[in-house]
Amino acid sequence: MSFQFQRKSQSERERILLEKSEQFLACGIRSTTIRPGYNMIMKSGKGAHITDTSDNEYIDYLLGSGPMFLGHSHPAMVEAVRGRVDQGTSFLLTNDVAIELAEEIARVVPCAEQVTFHNSGSEATYYALRMARAYRGRDKMLKFEGAYHGMHDHALMSAQFTMEPADFPQAVSNSAGIPQQTSGDVLIAPFNDIERTVELIRKHADELACVMVEPMCRTFTPLPGFLEGLREVTRELDIPLIFDEVVTGFRLALGGAQEYYGVVPDLCAGAKAVTGGLPFGFVGGRRDIMELAGAKGYEQGNHVRLTGTYSGNVISTSVALALIKELQTPGLYEEVNRKGLRLKNALVEMLDHADIPATVIGEPTAFQPMFTSQEVIDHRSYLTIDWAKNFRLIELLMDRGIVKGQEKFFISTAHTDDDIDYTIDVLKDSMEELKKATF
Repeated sequence: MSFQFQRKSQSERERILLEKSEQFLACGIRSTTIRPGYNMIMKSGKGAHITDTSDNEYIDYLLGSGPMFLGHSHPAMVEAVRGRVDQGTSFLLTNDVAIELAEEIARVVPCAEQVTFHNSGSEATYYALRMARAYRGRDKMLKFEGAYHGMHDHALMSAQFTMEPADFPQAVSNSAGIPQQTSGDVLIAPFNDIERTVELIRKHADELACVMVEPMCRTFTPLPGFLEGLREVTRELDIPLIFDEVVTGFRLALGGAQEYYGVVPDLCAGAKAVTGGLPFGFVGGRRDIMELAGAKGYEQGNHVRLTGTYSGNVISTSVALALIKELQTPGLYEEVNRKGLRLKNALVEMLDHADIPATVIGEPTAFQPMFTSQEVIDHRSYLTIDWAKNFRLIELLMDRGIVKGQEKFFISTAHTDDDIDYTIDVLKDSMEELKKATF
C-alpha cells in the first residue's frame, strides 16, 4: 500500500512534552526548520518511517543525521542487542565481539591496519587528530572551510556554521567557550582548490600534525584530482592525511569514500552508518601510527591515551558487526544508489522545470538542493544559497509527511520505491509554492 499522510491534531502528551522541553532542556528542541510550529517530539521509528507522539507518521530522509543507513530498528540490529544484552553491556575489559569487529573493519576499510573504538564521530576525529600529533610531534592541523568534524574545540573552527569567513588560513571559532588560542592551532584551506591548498601545506609543513578532510565535504563532491593531490603532497611530506568518514564511511561503499573515490588516507574516523543509532565510533589507520596507542607508544615515549569507559562496549560492537555483515548483501549498494539517484535526478528536473535557480549536489545516498544560480563546490559558494527557499522546502515536505534535514536527503536501504514515488509527487506539488518563498 502506498504511503498516505493526513496530519493528526497535536496530542496532549506532545503538547506537555514540548512545554517541559523549554523548562528542562538547555539546548531546546532539535528541529529541522526554524519555525516553532514545526517542532515535534519523536516516539518511534521503523524502516524508513518515523512517528511522533501525536501519531503522525513521516517518511524519514533525516535518518538521525545519517546513522540509519539500513533504516530504523533493523532486524539485525535488534537481534544483535537482544542476543547480548542479557550477558552484560560493558566491561571496560576487551570483549570478544570487539576483536571480531576490529578484524572485520581492517578487512573492509582500505586504510585500517589497526583500529581503536570510541563513542561517537566527534571522539573519533578528535582521537585521530591526537594520534597524528603524537606521530608528527607537531600541534597544528589543516582542515577545510565548511567541513564539520564534530563538537570538539579544534573541529569547531571555520565549520559549516561560519557565515563570515576570514582570509585563508585564518580560522574562525564557531562557538563560545573555546579558548582563544585554539584558532592558532588550526589552518583553514579552501575545499576543491588543490593549488591553494598545496601552497598552504608546503608553507606550513614544519608545523603541521595532519591534514583532515571530509572526502565529500558536507555534500561538496571532490573535483577530479583534488583528493589525489592531497594524497600526493601529504605522502611526500610525511604528514598524515586523515579522512573524516563519519558520514561517508559504509554509506558510499563498504570501504567508504576511500574505496568509492579510490584514494587511501593514513587514518580515518568512522561512525554513523554502522551504529544502528547507538553511540559508536572508530579510528582506523596505518599500523605504525596506530601502534602509538599501545606498547610501541610506551617504548618510544609518545604513548597516546584513547580509552573511554564505554569504548568498544559489547552492545555497540555487536550491532556494528551485525550491520557490516548486512552491508555485504549482494546488490545492496547498487539498489540503494538506484533509488537515491532516481530521487536526486527527479529533483533536478523539477527545479529546472519550475525555473528555480538551484543545483543538486552530493552522491546518490546523500545529496542536497542548493538554491543558488552559482556552481557550488565549496563553503563560500554555498553561502550564496537562498535560505528562505531552503527552509520553506523543509516545511512543505513536513506538511505532506516527509522529514529531511536542513542539509541532506539521506537515503536508506529501507526506503521503498513507493516512498520515492510519494516523495517525487510531493515535490512536484510543492514547486510553485517553493518558487514564491521569501523571508
